[in-house]
Amino acid sequence: MISIPVRYLYEHMHGDLDLEILAGEKGMDRAIRVARIQKPGLALAGYLDQLHKERVQILGATELSYLKTLGGEMADERLDQLCSAGVSCLIIAKSLEAPRSLPALCDLHEVPLLRSPEITSSLIRRITTYLEDVLAPETSVHGCLVDVYGVGILLIGKSGIGKSECALGLVERGQRLVADDIVVIRRKVQDAIFGSAADLIKYHMEIRGLGILNIKDLFGVSSIRRNKKIELVVELVEWSEDLDVERLGLDEHTYPILELDIPYLKIPVRPARDLTMIVEVAARNHLLRRMGFNAAREFNDTLYERLSGKPLDVGKPDLESME
Repeated sequence: MISIPVRYLYEHMHGDLDLEILAGEKGMDRAIRVARIQKPGLALAGYLDQLHKERVQILGATELSYLKTLGGEMADERLDQLCSAGVSCLIIAKSLEAPRSLPALCDLHEVPLLRSPEITSSLIRRITTYLEDVLAPETSVHGCLVDVYGVGILLIGKSGIGKSECALGLVERGQRLVADDIVVIRRKVQDAIFGSAADLIKYHMEIRGLGILNIKDLFGVSSIRRNKKIELVVELVEWSEDLDVERLGLDEHTYPILELDIPYLKIPVRPARDLTMIVEVAARNHLLRRMGFNAAREFNDTLYERLSGKPLDVGKPDLESME
């Protein structure tokens, strides 16, 4: 499971959030494993079952006001239960005053106690956005990632098959390069993965016979983008007589990346095939399918009607209304 220490969060966010360390500095290496932030209101009320370990806990005006109503001894007991529950750290919002006993309890249990002038809602939003990025599952793939008509297409295939040349042709036709050779892929949200280039080779491309090219310098800033959601995987394979490839397009295949199934196409490579044009058409066809229109199924339904003499009611989508 991916995690970062509280120290990492503090070092990267203390400037933006004006964070200060009030207590528990010995616990700065505690792990944060969950991006979602928790407000421990129920825990302070004595209900600890839903208090999640290894999460950042935010103490806002509501929580601190409630502690004042409990009285000193009861408030100290609830805070002790909170600090001993394995939480990552406590952050006080709006630069509010920490409860009298809290710094000592944080030092005792080695739980970092931080404070920020940010209001609670802004603090939760900004820390969550940061943690979702750094805690996202990550992998890398050998290939090229291009933005074609707004569709993020990952080109894969064995070395020398022509991935970079295809990507270069797409850029020359007005499409955009995201990454060449190594594509860093991260799953930032539940149902989507995003690809970007490794920092060292960002905006660069290797073309055999030419060497390393800087696409940003050659074609301008409109020819590149920093990251892109991956919606389609296209594998380039060497053509052969016995190669099993899709002919009609009725079967939909997927390619697993970070436990997410991405639509997948296998395209054979042979002399005189315009791969650039084929990939552009694949992007257009993907957009149509995303709108609910499938040319292969429509053709199959029409063929069924002609052969059987019976109309097949499949409920074709209204493309104009979907736009």
